[in-house]
Amino acid sequence: MALSEVQVAHAGSLPLAVVRRQVRASELATAVPEGCGVVWSFVRARQLRAGRHVAVYWDGTIRLEVGVEMFESFTDGGDVVRSATPAGPAASVVHFGPYNRLGVAHKAIRDWCSAHNRRLAGPNWEVYGHWQDAWNADPSQIRTDVFYQLAPDSSSAG
Repeated sequence: MALSEVQVAHAGSLPLAVVRRQVRASELATAVPEGCGVVWSFVRARQLRAGRHVAVYWDGTIRLEVGVEMFESFTDGGDVVRSATPAGPAASVVHFGPYNRLGVAHKAIRDWCSAHNRRLAGPNWEVYGHWQDAWNADPSQIRTDVFYQLAPDSSSAG
């Protein structure tokens, strides 16, 4: 498992197709893949152009939106609705390794924010790399980008 250094930059908003869920932490390992599957089936059935899977955690109660990046507009259908990742200042880190180790990436960002007097603004999100067959044999290569929205910085240093 490896992490990149924490980076701070303006995150652009990514348009998403998502399903909305309220889950407990113990349900994430099943809720995220299940939601991704529902949305991917929706996208495939409508022959829409889409990208990577994304999970947005809106608050500490695990109000979750999970789905895919969208490259074209679409009409909501069933549980699948339009959404977007937050835009604005964000701290991010690239995590290489199995999904069950993502907590390390989240902790790295929270620790960095604490050490640099940066306040979290609430939402955080994960963007999952497109699955590679090689990851079945070597899960240390699985890529996930983790982002946390930051409150505006009142100083000029970041």
